[in-house]
Amino acid sequence: MKIKVVSTWNNYLYKKYARRFKKTYKWPFELEVYNEDVDMYKKIPTLKKFVDRNKIDIPISFTKDAVRFCYKVYAYTEAIIKTRDYDGLMFIDADSVFYKKIDTNWVKKHLHRDDCMLTYLNRPTYSECGFIYFNMRHQFIKQFAYEMRKMYDDDLIFKEDQQHDSWIFDIVRQRFENEYGVLNHDLGDGRVGHVQARSVLGNIYDHTKGARKILGKSKESRL
Repeated sequence: MKIKVVSTWNNYLYKKYARRFKKTYKWPFELEVYNEDVDMYKKIPTLKKFVDRNKIDIPISFTKDAVRFCYKVYAYTEAIIKTRDYDGLMFIDADSVFYKKIDTNWVKKHLHRDDCMLTYLNRPTYSECGFIYFNMRHQFIKQFAYEMRKMYDDDLIFKEDQQHDSWIFDIVRQRFENEYGVLNHDLGDGRVGHVQARSVLGNIYDHTKGARKILGKSKESRL
């Protein structure tokens, strides 16, 4: 089983917290990082166009901050579209700290489902998209990536109630479930809050989201 892990950060965020990701990442899977200060804009020209077109100084709230949360979408969709001959692809947020190693057997047991397009962390509000596993052998996975990209390239996200990546992910995911009968594997527990920490992933790494970045550890962490 061949697996790739994808993340994204810039030089400022690397110094602030993504350095912990890089230092602690010891999994036996290829890691591909998209860095906007290196060559991300060159690799994905439509990302730069989206940012230039939609960047604002002070968003009303994070739910309206389309640019802040667009980088991860462009990163994982680019990886899905361009990657060949892989069985699985994981997107993991840069504010993550790894404590335990996993292998392909762990992935097969907890993440990969042959009949599912992706594995995600659902919540009653909107999904937690700091982690997503994509089944690269699924018949609809490339189409899903193109549909996600289209939401940004064509500014369709601004027709939705919220513009952050999790909201848009749920819209497109549900579209594939409803229109094509696609199955997806939910790791969530049906509750709000730090769902990743409570999931099977919480025994492996810590997603230090939000203010947790300051300490470098989540109070909900079991590690």
